[in-house]
Amino acid sequence: MANHFVITIARGYGSGGKTIGKMLSEALGIPFYDRELFYMASEESGINLEMFGNLDEKVRKSFLDKRTHKYVGDLIPPESSSFVSDENLFNYQAKIIKDLADKESCIIVGRCADFVLKDRDNVVKTFIWAPMEDCIKTVMDLQSLNEKDAERKIKKIDRHRSDYYHYYTCRDWDDCRNYDLCLNSSLLGYEKCTQLIKAYTEIKFDIKL
Repeated sequence: MANHFVITIARGYGSGGKTIGKMLSEALGIPFYDRELFYMASEESGINLEMFGNLDEKVRKSFLDKRTHKYVGDLIPPESSSFVSDENLFNYQAKIIKDLADKESCIIVGRCADFVLKDRDNVVKTFIWAPMEDCIKTVMDLQSLNEKDAERKIKKIDRHRSDYYHYYTCRDWDDCRNYDLCLNSSLLGYEKCTQLIKAYTEIKFDIKL
């Protein structure tokens, strides 16, 4: 039985993954971490908060020529010229994810958390997706965009997330083999996705939540 556990949520834009994460947080009574990780990483490292926000799940185009920079866990020291590099910003964010996993049950959205915690037994790794037409409708409704602009935004953000994930993990973001559960939020609905993740967590760790 796990003393505590972590649920990681990778998600397609417009699939409702963030909403499902918040619903899980409320249902389980455990913290939910998304952009809060920036503040924690900035405080830990002393690096300006804005630098973390500017690179949120994105890789600079010039870096894509490098193919990958697989995360191995080492922090770059302050005296190094690479201390504020994109890679070290990721390193500090990953350190925060590991620290959280060490001390409490929580839900972490995005930021390659499934890979950062891949060697730990107390993790449930999930991927939330939905068909493009349903994601488009969701984004149109939430952001008052027309269909064309909504589709363009979804493709752009999902491409950024996919490139970011591949750059730091050498894996494909939407490969089901990376996750314990891959759920179609359009087919199941947010409430049932929440219930299924909760039920799987109970089964995996032999606990009652």
